[in-house]
Amino acid sequence: MIHVVLYEPEIPPNTGNIIRLCTNTGARLHLVKPLGFQLDDRRLRRAGLDYRARTNITVHESLPSCMESIQPRNTYAFSTRGARGYHEVRYQPGDVLLFGPETRGLPESVLQQFAPDNILRIPMQNGERSLNLSNCVAIGLYEAWRQNGFNNAR
Repeated sequence: MIHVVLYEPEIPPNTGNIIRLCTNTGARLHLVKPLGFQLDDRRLRRAGLDYRARTNITVHESLPSCMESIQPRNTYAFSTRGARGYHEVRYQPGDVLLFGPETRGLPESVLQQFAPDNILRIPMQNGERSLNLSNCVAIGLYEAWRQNGFNNAR
């Protein structure tokens, strides 16, 4: 099982889409406060449809408490500042994929907690800024799931 951690997510429809994604891939979703919305936000419900009830979601007060709860094998922080491509990693069950808030990404203070090889980037055209958060999670999570044989897929 892969864990997806959203650090201080801001936009309800992105989190709703990620809820659906985690349900469909068997990943566990962790949200680190503060959240930019309430979990009963109608935009979150609309994007997540009825998947929220079927998704294992945990809300954490802080990133340290989140990591203490999960005790991951490896944590991979996704950032436009990463030097290593997301596809260059061998993902394992129990790993964490960590993503930052939509408007600013993971802060330097969080990135400094990880070895450079654990800060991953998703390739983009030169000069472009970033991808949508739910797209980034989909790219990283599907690669991790693919590498692990698409467990329980139909």
